[in-house]
Amino acid sequence: MKFINLLPLAALSSALVIPDEETMAELDIVDHHQQETILTPIHKDVKHMVDEAETYVSTAISTAGSIFDQAVDFYSNTEQKAKKTCHKKAYDTKAWLESKTEYAEEKIKEVESAAEKAKGGHHCKPNMTVYELIAKSKYTTKLAALINEYDDLVQLLNATAANYTVFAPIDSAFEKIPDHAPKPSKEELKKVLLYHASQEFYPAGRVLVTHTVPTLLVGELLGGEAQRLSTNVGIKGLTVNFYSRIIAIDIFGTNGVIHGIDSLLVPPPKATDIIQFLPGEFSTLELGLAKTGLFKYLNDTSNHVGGTLFAPSNFAFQLLGPKIEGFLFSKYGLKYLAALLKYHVVANQTLYSDAYYASKDTDAEVSGIPKGYFHIDLPTMLKDKSLSINVARYGRLISIKINAFATVTIEDGIAADGVIHVVSNVLIPPKEVGGLTTHWAGEELEVEDLKERLMPYMENAEL
Repeated sequence: MKFINLLPLAALSSALVIPDEETMAELDIVDHHQQETILTPIHKDVKHMVDEAETYVSTAISTAGSIFDQAVDFYSNTEQKAKKTCHKKAYDTKAWLESKTEYAEEKIKEVESAAEKAKGGHHCKPNMTVYELIAKSKYTTKLAALINEYDDLVQLLNATAANYTVFAPIDSAFEKIPDHAPKPSKEELKKVLLYHASQEFYPAGRVLVTHTVPTLLVGELLGGEAQRLSTNVGIKGLTVNFYSRIIAIDIFGTNGVIHGIDSLLVPPPKATDIIQFLPGEFSTLELGLAKTGLFKYLNDTSNHVGGTLFAPSNFAFQLLGPKIEGFLFSKYGLKYLAALLKYHVVANQTLYSDAYYASKDTDAEVSGIPKGYFHIDLPTMLKDKSLSINVARYGRLISIKINAFATVTIEDGIAADGVIHVVSNVLIPPKEVGGLTTHWAGEELEVEDLKERLMPYMENAEL
């Protein structure tokens, strides 16, 4: 099976889930992630990385039958060894998972199967709630102390109204907060705590085949829908929001399950902030959004409730060629650029790879993304033009195609006001020929060809 080299990227992927700016300022979390982009082909390294990822996850699964402290003890004793053997190249494992190689497919199935078996790994019936497990563990004393400041959270995590999932940061996760950092407000701190829990049941097997998880934090900019976090299988093993490693899995309580994590999770910022935080990947997109007024429009969340941004990287713009890129960013091409970028923005509908939020003023009836194949047409800001989205899901493997041509290379960049999907190509609106709609399939375009496609949308193209 042909191996597909994808655009990159753990450095970019990890940055796609960035803490909320206000919360980040208050918590002053230290960022240890690289920002450079890695474009090196990964074909020769795939087997090595799969072996390392499988070994790490299998080791974590072997502790599933233990209590919280034993699992964390195991992690603490093996962490240094794992660091020495960890692959030094910052690849996102999605790059080789999405390659659909038979080897990768076989290994991910094995990992998923092992995690499913781990769900039944406890030999005794749980007799403590998830709150009691956290409160009694010697490794979550700081988390327990924070939860104890909110009587309603204590009551919630002690209740049996749902089977909760808690991603519990161990005490060492709080060491990333400098001593001099100001204490966040009680309101902001509660948001952070809510972002670590879900009212749905996600044991390790389900986490492994899920890309996004709804949390207890209400997304104020998502129309009251649950703010989500993302999961990933990478060279570090199983992670949350790309940067927080799951180090202990499946600690079951009477009302849910706990997974121990090594870094604090903080709510994400708006999509426009994420684009600004990543100039190495999105400086061209950011410039285009600013020149056309779209940046200001998107940043004003009173204009939309949630949304989906298909974000072309700098490399995607380069694929258009210097003539088209030069024209679009000239004073003569400004309206064309505005129309082109509006074709990448879906307002009021938030499409994750495995979940879908439609605002109340839409006619959409979809409530989730089913397994297997799924199709949806998303209306863009470009008048009367929609994007044809095809999602193929098989376990953790997900492929998202746009207009049957462009590929989502990195999905689920979680934002406070929606989601970002990185696309392999700039999306070009279809052309009407003899009453038939013809989508662009990657053929070489001249400036005049592009102008012809965008000409019908020139009136009021700028905001």
